[in-house]
Amino acid sequence: MIINKTTLPRMIDISCVRTDNTIEELEGMVELAKKDRFICCFSMPCFTGWLTDKLKDEKDILTGAAIGFPSGAVSTAAKILDVREQKELGCREFDMVINVGALKSGLYGLVEDDIKAVVEAADGFPVKTILEVTLLTDDEIKKAAEIAVKAGTTFVKTGTGWMKDPTRVHHIELLKSVVGNDAFIKAAGGVRTVDDVVNMINAGCSRFGIGIKSIRNIMADLGDKNIECSDVRVLYK
Repeated sequence: MIINKTTLPRMIDISCVRTDNTIEELEGMVELAKKDRFICCFSMPCFTGWLTDKLKDEKDILTGAAIGFPSGAVSTAAKILDVREQKELGCREFDMVINVGALKSGLYGLVEDDIKAVVEAADGFPVKTILEVTLLTDDEIKKAAEIAVKAGTTFVKTGTGWMKDPTRVHHIELLKSVVGNDAFIKAAGGVRTVDDVVNMINAGCSRFGIGIKSIRNIMADLGDKNIECSDVRVLYK
């Protein structure tokens, strides 16, 4: 796989999902997505209608939904309602945060049922299950990935990007050792450089969630380079 300014954007979801992101920043995200053809854009749910309208003529740029964001501790019923509302507004990918406290308490059935309910509500559209790996031990990460695959997730995703500690290559390797080819892997949180991206692709990651500030730096650093990486499965050709 060759990574360059044409291929890399098709592996990247760009986002404005911080508490203080403004409309001006969202407008900048849309402009950047249209210029570089990033595969998916995310806002906080209150801006989804605005975002889908801005992207309605861009058939190759999806709108994603942040479900149960950022804590994951809302009720399953609330997550289901959120998925249904966001789907009606035009979202076609759903990034949901697991109930981290339930996982760490050993309430695995609750975690699985929560994910499964979101997968069912998404009705065939991809679900990315956010594990918030920097809050988990290695054993908890493996258990969470196992549960997510069993529940039918499309992706296991490392984090929301709200945590202090970054996603590491070790996290990708750990997830890959569990999910194999049963789910895709998305890295988010602390992906700041081209080297981060390349090293994570080589470890098995096929999608990235990156904020608009970091992605501008990554694309500028990538420039006209063509970087050879390991082949990974991707959701869309």
